[in-house]
Amino acid sequence: MQKTTFWKAGHTPTLLAAFFYFDLSFMVWVLLGPLGIQIAKDLGLSASQKGLMVATPLLAGALLRIVMGMLVDHLKPKKAGLIGQLVVIAGLSWAWLGNLHSYEQLLFLGIILGVAGAAFAVALPLASRWYPPEHQGTALGIAGAGNSGTAFAALFAPALAIAFGWQNVFGLAIIPLLIALVVYMVFAKDAPGEVPTKSLGEYLAVLKDKDAWWFMFFYSVTFGGFSGLASSLTIYFNTQYGLSPVTAGYFTAACVFAGSMVRPMGGRIADRIGGIKTLSVMYVIAACFLFVAATGLQSATGAVIVFVGAMLALGTGNGAVFQLVPQRFRKEMGVMTGLVGMAGGIGGFYLASSLGYSHQITGSYQLGLTIFASLAVIALIGLSLVKKRWRTTWGSAAMTTAKI
Repeated sequence: MQKTTFWKAGHTPTLLAAFFYFDLSFMVWVLLGPLGIQIAKDLGLSASQKGLMVATPLLAGALLRIVMGMLVDHLKPKKAGLIGQLVVIAGLSWAWLGNLHSYEQLLFLGIILGVAGAAFAVALPLASRWYPPEHQGTALGIAGAGNSGTAFAALFAPALAIAFGWQNVFGLAIIPLLIALVVYMVFAKDAPGEVPTKSLGEYLAVLKDKDAWWFMFFYSVTFGGFSGLASSLTIYFNTQYGLSPVTAGYFTAACVFAGSMVRPMGGRIADRIGGIKTLSVMYVIAACFLFVAATGLQSATGAVIVFVGAMLALGTGNGAVFQLVPQRFRKEMGVMTGLVGMAGGIGGFYLASSLGYSHQITGSYQLGLTIFASLAVIALIGLSLVKKRWRTTWGSAAMTTAKI
């Protein structure tokens, strides 16, 4: 397909507004990770507490994606997104004006920040419903590139914390969120046509379909790896190599930018050669780099190179998964976005928390990284088991114009 064909196929202002909303929501979602070094120092947190602190928003965001997915189908994406943004802004105001002085209060803040992570279940249906099947990978890749917001958190939060204090960073984060809110309200539009609302039972009914579980597992590895590393690498580089919070944040930002910027490319490649083939290659690459990272590289520079490689593969895989989901579950896109996104967040929670516990128990991150690399291998095996059935049923040429 020609590039101009894609830009004429849907609604570009909505696509870009969805990206911007998603981008800044994700910046806030992982904010505790880049601030984790300063927060842990002030509150005297252990390695496992640091791991759970940065993992809590990931788990909360994962579970809240189901709620947001239901709101999307009942209220339409734009209104659901507005509600989510107002809750996050209120939560950041509380964190900024309050006095966060305990581990428990930080965990509560992590739950509130999870609402920002649930933006995933708004941005993707908002964009998806404007585009035909052959352009789903590209459209969702562009909207999903809002993952890059996690890099902005790593890039700016540590330096701002040193200059103004880490608690004031929560207040500063409100400014770009307000800008995103205005852009979202002005430019985003719900796609024409009614999407039938579903009861809770109908939402849960999709879980009877084994393909839903496969997609959830595949995304728990690709996005779980991306989000888990995005939340943990600042602490990892500080602990493993003694880097300052700011330098560790820069190193993390490099890794996260790599993973987020290739998500549209992952969707585009999947549109051209098929999501199954794209995803299979990405699992191989991701597993190799994660196994190398688990060896405990001697230099921080070497570690950055390896993690950039892993993030490139995981980010491309994120785009490939969401090239496939709309082909299989177009009528259930709202709830499937919530379910698959939930699984991705749970994968991220597992990786981030396991890295903290791995370091506390064994003194290194090797075990946590090795187990997650093994999950990528298991996902590859699972994909090989279902690909023939997918390509001969819902993915056949008779059923869709997209390449599977």
